[in-house]
Amino acid sequence: QVQLVESGGGLVQPGGSLRLSCAASGSIVSIDAMGWYRQASGKQRELVARIVSGGRTDYADSVKGRFTISRDNAKNTVLLQMNSLKPEDTAVYYCNAVITTWTWGSRDCWGQGTQVTVSS
Repeated sequence: QVQLVESGGGLVQPGGSLRLSCAASGSIVSIDAMGWYRQASGKQRELVARIVSGGRTDYADSVKGRFTISRDNAKNTVLLQMNSLKPEDTAVYYCNAVITTWTWGSRDCWGQGTQVTVSS
């Protein structure tokens, strides 16, 4: 059993900041990529940011320079610092991790999602 538990969403005014956190737990052998996706109402889920185990990061063009992803491999956690938030950042944010266990090998795992609303 593996769980991804997210926290840190909420309501913030334009220009404000939020930090999302995601912790993976369970019978984990290793974690490769960890990242954040988002899905706005009526739109498809899209990649926001991703970080692989070696530390290389990828960002959506729309968040470059405003969001920063980081991870703590010892704690199996990934953080997303979101600054200069815009109304168009409003979405449900999902944590994702490629997790290897002794039971299933390597698999994509998802958190339950956390709502981020940017509004005045």
